[in-house]
Amino acid sequence: MGNILVTDGMAKEAVKMLIDNGHNVVEKYCSPEELKSGILLNYDAIVVRSATKLIKEVIISSKNENSGIGFIGRAGVGVDNIDISTASNMGIIVCNTPQSSTHSVVELTIGHLLSSVRHIPKGDRSLRNGNWAKKELRGTELAGKNLGLIGFGRIAQGVGKIANILGMNLHCYDPYLPKDIAKNNNCKLHNNVDDVFKNCTHISIHCNLSDDTYHLVNDERIKLMPDIGDDGVKCGRHIINCARGGIVDEEEVLNSLNNNILSSAAMDVFEIEPPVNNDLINHENFHGTPHIGAATIEAQARIGEEMATLLIDYFKGKKPHSQLN
Repeated sequence: MGNILVTDGMAKEAVKMLIDNGHNVVEKYCSPEELKSGILLNYDAIVVRSATKLIKEVIISSKNENSGIGFIGRAGVGVDNIDISTASNMGIIVCNTPQSSTHSVVELTIGHLLSSVRHIPKGDRSLRNGNWAKKELRGTELAGKNLGLIGFGRIAQGVGKIANILGMNLHCYDPYLPKDIAKNNNCKLHNNVDDVFKNCTHISIHCNLSDDTYHLVNDERIKLMPDIGDDGVKCGRHIINCARGGIVDEEEVLNSLNNNILSSAAMDVFEIEPPVNNDLINHENFHGTPHIGAATIEAQARIGEEMATLLIDYFKGKKPHSQLN
């Protein structure tokens, strides 16, 4: 029997799966101080989402010769909140659920893209303020415009398929991507990220946060973007980020909006969450959501089921299918 700590919530069906397989599940949020205190020595595994940060100090205090965790599960895709290197050195397996939330994030990204060019949030706000801004809110179509995808994994490919159906031309940058994948998805693969910005009126972020991608989207790159589509329509410049906070330099995006260089910015993720005292969120050409990319009933059920399966396999001595180290 495994003793499993779930700190950021888990679907009820997934908890039941684990219990039915003989495991004990404790659902409890732990503060950073509690995590550093060695509380994880009381558990065999921990499941987190993005809120819990398993930094080096926490992981080192989570295991000794006689007890502690042997499994870290990230209920989601991104693992930048987990020190995988330290976990590996401690002999702790790290897994995520890379496929379960893909469709939900794809749909949210498309929602933000459409909202940007058709002024849906701005139109809603104007109605609530008693204004009928019909003439002021003339938008542009996505058809005939170039969409740049920074990173071209499962989510970006899903966004690309829908955008292609809507008539957009696809461009991408991904240094780890085999060329045939881009070709098979009707997408032009570029050798450097600047070339994507130079060719695209619309940019959507789909890469991991790392030293190389921190503040990848900045004022300098935004200025590289054209504001006229391949169809000759002056559509402006648009940035979407539903990947990871910190990839976009929020201060420079705000500066680009203030100077009318950038037409719109839409984000589901922020460098500091929640974005308290962040002037960007109050700009009229910005709209955002509170990190809800995977927050659908369907995705949460899939994530929970996949994580429960990973844990059950781990305690049976099998190698989990999404092990990262």
